[in-house]
Amino acid sequence: MSSSGGPRNSPPGTLPKLFFSAVERHDKPDALQYKVNGVYEAISSRAVSDRVRRVALGLGALGVQAGDRVAIFSENRPEWAITDYACVTHGFTDVPLYPNLPPEQAAYILRDCGAVAIFVSDTQQAAKIAQVRDHCPQLRTVISFATSRDAGVDHTLAELEANGAAIDDDAHRKAYRAHADAVKPDDVATIIYTSGTTGEPKGVMLTHDNLYSNVMAAANAIPFEVADTALSFLPLSHIFERMAGHYLMFHGGCSIAYAESMDTVPTDLQLVRPTLVLSVPRLYEKMYARVLENALSGGIVKKNIFFWARSVAEEWADERLAGMHPSGLLAIKYRIAQKLVFSKLQARTGGRLRYFVSGGAPLAPEINKFFYAAGLVILEGYGLTETSPVIGVNTPDAFRIGTVGRAVPGVEISIAPDGEILTRGPHVMKGYYNKPDATADAIDADGWFHTGDIGELRDGYLAITDRKKDLIVTAGGKKIAPQPIENLIKTNKYVSQAVMIGDKRKFPAVLIVPNWDQVEKYASYKNIIWTDRAQLLEMPTIQAKMDKEVRSKLGGLAKFETPKKIALLEHDFSIERGELTPTLKVKRRVIDKTYRNVIDGLYANELDGAGI
Repeated sequence: MSSSGGPRNSPPGTLPKLFFSAVERHDKPDALQYKVNGVYEAISSRAVSDRVRRVALGLGALGVQAGDRVAIFSENRPEWAITDYACVTHGFTDVPLYPNLPPEQAAYILRDCGAVAIFVSDTQQAAKIAQVRDHCPQLRTVISFATSRDAGVDHTLAELEANGAAIDDDAHRKAYRAHADAVKPDDVATIIYTSGTTGEPKGVMLTHDNLYSNVMAAANAIPFEVADTALSFLPLSHIFERMAGHYLMFHGGCSIAYAESMDTVPTDLQLVRPTLVLSVPRLYEKMYARVLENALSGGIVKKNIFFWARSVAEEWADERLAGMHPSGLLAIKYRIAQKLVFSKLQARTGGRLRYFVSGGAPLAPEINKFFYAAGLVILEGYGLTETSPVIGVNTPDAFRIGTVGRAVPGVEISIAPDGEILTRGPHVMKGYYNKPDATADAIDADGWFHTGDIGELRDGYLAITDRKKDLIVTAGGKKIAPQPIENLIKTNKYVSQAVMIGDKRKFPAVLIVPNWDQVEKYASYKNIIWTDRAQLLEMPTIQAKMDKEVRSKLGGLAKFETPKKIALLEHDFSIERGELTPTLKVKRRVIDKTYRNVIDGLYANELDGAGI
């Protein structure tokens, strides 16, 4: 079974072409926005262009040459975007590092790609590099976005720009544009290291045309407008934010506002009042949990109004999704529901939101439908670092909950006999850096990239059912896709994280990290006295409550895929302990090893299928 988004809608291109065209077409006074002392300030398109050129000239003066690797180790901020554009317009290959990486993992990437220079955002990131610099023999220069030099920093960005400005004459400008014009569509623009859920990170080589073609395809699929404002908070080191929240938005003339931090996103939504927000499902899961918590913690009247409004909205959504136009009494009730309940949710996003876009992991259909019914549309899409990233996405005109949409222009999708999703087109990476065998394993002789995801095509819409390597095969030979079940469980307000286990076991089980805010409130309500969380988890009342809450989400599952046992864990999974990737995906092998004693305890008597 296969599907195609049709022919690509543009000839091969480069990121310099994308950048210069955007600057010429959109002379925006607020191309980029950043927060200073609680207020957002703007940088114009022309100022961005000037700074990009001067940074590029400054790097060239340091001896960085076309094809050299330049790393960026920073949180989202205008300097990240400016540095990236400076690199790709001068023919350098940049290598983004997740800002939460520990020093040793950063050093591995710097050594593997042979980076000659690195930009760091602040004192903390500079200290990480100083700690491992002796282990990165090709690293010559450390440049900081900070205003003053920290230990181990060779230049500040301001100094680099000043050096570039000193030689920013006609001759150097012509030379700079000559470098940009010399970049070819097949040249490697960036090397992005995958999260490595199953092993050491691999450097994904994305060409200029990989990204250019994906920008053009996505721009054709989703209607961005010059008047749009996007709030950027996903790491720019993540390909989803890099392509969509960076290149695509700039190409479309949208204003890009950078959140101060992940913790300030709720406040920044109110300040920026964005019309577009890109995120991974975790944001929507948290918003959904907060809405339910607020409804359930109110009085009986508030609770009844909420559930009435949700019922009305779901009926309205069913008609809309079936292609009908709700009218009459239903339309009247829906307007009341919007005013009483959902307008408050919309106000928390700033009140101007046109679309959420979701990617990076599957979104529970229940959550997607709730937001749709509430008047907040989530356009769910799908892709990987290796595919630049977008393979398919729901659009306002072609929208189906439970799927990740149709293929975008230029992209082909095929389902292998074992259910694996394959894709082919200009979006598929050049290969893994210095790993020809891994490249050959991932891309077959016919150019099909093997995604490692399991899915199916439904009238041309792609539905993701699980990761190929994550499939649980029980001792009885039953195959279970854990991700949809984990997503169901995580919609419960008492659950923070959930990981299913059971491969080669007689039955599936699940590890649960509780939402401690909710559990502690419940303990207080029940007048339970406790001194620490580990003690709380040992109490039968708490165990019974968590068992009930988890099982409340499992009613529609087949008997063989329903977890028979539940284990409660005290601490959230973490990047620092190696349990999560930088994009917050669970490393199942690490979880299995770290919690081996807990898991073995669940199966100590495999004839027992009781609860906790």
